[in-house]
Amino acid sequence: MAKQIHSMIRVLDEARSVAFYDKAFGLKVADRLDFPEFTLVYLSNDETEFELELTINKGRTEPYNLGDGYGHLAVSVDNLKAEHARFEAEGLNPRKLVEFAPAGELVGRFFFVADPDGYQIEVLERSGRFK
Repeated sequence: MAKQIHSMIRVLDEARSVAFYDKAFGLKVADRLDFPEFTLVYLSNDETEFELELTINKGRTEPYNLGDGYGHLAVSVDNLKAEHARFEAEGLNPRKLVEFAPAGELVGRFFFVADPDGYQIEVLERSGRFK
C-alpha cells in the first residue's frame, strides 16, 4: 500500500522559512538537495517520518500567489511499475513514469496522478531518501 512521505510548498526565502518551521513545529533540516534552477529542503522531526519539502526557485523575487503556487502530496510504494500499471487498469490516468537524474545521478523514480479535484499526488518508488 501507499505511505505518505512528504508535502511540498514553494517558499521565497529559505533561511526565513527554515527558521519559522523550526521555531513553530520543531522541524529540522533532514536533507538539502541543490540543483541549478532550484533547491529542495526536507524538514522533519522525531514525531513522524512525514516531511515538509520546501522548494526554493532560484531567481524568484516575487511572493507566490497561493492560487498558483504548485504543491503536491507524495506517497511511496515498493513497486512503482506495478502501481503505475494498477492505476492504469483502474482508469486513474497516471502520468508517465519519470526517472529524475539531473547531472546523471538518479534522485528518484516517480509518476504523478491527479485526484478528482485536480490535486496532484506524486507516487515515488521506495529507494534512497524516499522510503
